[in-house]
Amino acid sequence: MTVSASPSRAAEILSRPATINGLTVRNRIAMAPMTRQFSPGGVPGEDVASYYARRAAADVGLIITEGTYVGHASAGQSDRIPRFHGEEQLAGWAKVAEAVHAAGGAIVPQLWHIGMVRNAGDPPYVGAPAVGPSGIRLDGTEGAGRAMTRQDLDDVIAAFAEAAGAAERAGFDGVEVHGAHGYLVDQFLWAGTNRRTDAYGGDPVARTKFAAEIVAAVREAVSPEFPVLFRFSQWKQDAYDARIAETSEELEAVLTLLAAAGVDAFHASTRRYWLPEFDGADLNLAGWAKKLTGKPTLTVGSVGLDGDFIRAFMGEGAAVKGIDNLLDRMESEEFDMVAVGRALLQDPQWAAKVLQGRFDELKPYDAAALQTLS
Repeated sequence: MTVSASPSRAAEILSRPATINGLTVRNRIAMAPMTRQFSPGGVPGEDVASYYARRAAADVGLIITEGTYVGHASAGQSDRIPRFHGEEQLAGWAKVAEAVHAAGGAIVPQLWHIGMVRNAGDPPYVGAPAVGPSGIRLDGTEGAGRAMTRQDLDDVIAAFAEAAGAAERAGFDGVEVHGAHGYLVDQFLWAGTNRRTDAYGGDPVARTKFAAEIVAAVREAVSPEFPVLFRFSQWKQDAYDARIAETSEELEAVLTLLAAAGVDAFHASTRRYWLPEFDGADLNLAGWAKKLTGKPTLTVGSVGLDGDFIRAFMGEGAAVKGIDNLLDRMESEEFDMVAVGRALLQDPQWAAKVLQGRFDELKPYDAAALQTLS
């Protein structure tokens, strides 16, 4: 266990409030979205409210919920992943937001459409057919679904906008559009799955058009001060070397368009937050996003673990890692907030322990115990 950060330094840097549009978050710690599948019928129940409220009560400043399906027939397949549409589902989410607020935290739902994520040999889709930019799976094969029509694009854009408006009415503090990890929005951003020859395919700007239209519709559906976050990544599921931008110039083209459409903060997902994104500079992906757009950014990727989260998730375990490097980067304002995933899943008190300097009480991540964690 490496815990060399001084208690006073950790508290000083991480306890500062952060501002995203009209929202002031009480500190710099966010809970990263993590799929749980504990919402039968897509309805988040009291256990979901308790799960998030427990972290908020333990000093997590901003809760970003697990991915929630928007109201489109092909948005997702699991009956246990929550939905962000439907009367009963939205009533459940309103209670989740209320519980988090009562515990002192802020909360935003992550709005999600899976697109075409299955690879060759995976089980077939159930119900509505899968849709994607070009009808291509993440592994590059065809046949699992179909390319989206103009009507499909319009329907998905409307579904994201409707979910965002519902989030504000339900008392949430903002929304996050899931544009990462090889799901639908990211499938448009990545040349590996976007082979369209119309206005939505081609160079990085054209591949960003769909994401920008979703953001613009979300922005229009909520009040001007309501925060809109956008999560993006270079890597995809089972394609860890994938990149939507090979250079900082290409990344600037993508993020500038999204910022102009209405993104208030970028949530840059990496597997290891401490690695530089491009040659010639030490900035990570969140650092580049902030430099290129001037928008607040959140970093994420193995915070608090001694290895990348993929290795930890596969069952090899991970010890607690120090956060000196993280604090150095935050002190230099490379990025504005840090999203913590599995370390916080393992230990609901992670934020409180770090802010209070109780490093010796931090629990190492244990993948084998995942099913018992709440």
